[in-house]
Amino acid sequence: MKKQLLPLLLTLVLSISCTIAPKPIDYGHVACHYCSMTIVDKQHAAQLVTTKGKVLDFDAVECMMNQLKETDTSTIALFLANDFDNPGELIDATKATYLISENIPSPMGAYLSAFDEEGAAKFVLDANGGQLLSWSELKQQYK
Repeated sequence: MKKQLLPLLLTLVLSISCTIAPKPIDYGHVACHYCSMTIVDKQHAAQLVTTKGKVLDFDAVECMMNQLKETDTSTIALFLANDFDNPGELIDATKATYLISENIPSPMGAYLSAFDEEGAAKFVLDANGGQLLSWSELKQQYK
């Protein structure tokens, strides 16, 4: 009976350890994968999850974008960014609206913020000035 349970247990452990899902960022304790700065800003952090389930945390969207220059994007399952309006909440970065505004500093100085809702981004744009970008436009800037 024990020999029959071992393969089942091993399969269960392997499937759990390779789960492709976001993981909460341990703010104040984990370092940015790209620049090694401690991640503390809940409005600007980002995360990549590979197709093997490995999680890469970033202190800013600009660090994630710079990392993508060096990464085969076919190995990335999830592109995530914190929603500026809901600090600490990861959203699908490929569907986000981005604002570059010199009135809203981000950790690495690109003044780049992500928004889950385009209307929220436009509201913050009206109050702070700047430029709105889609995911594809942002990728072009970081080529």
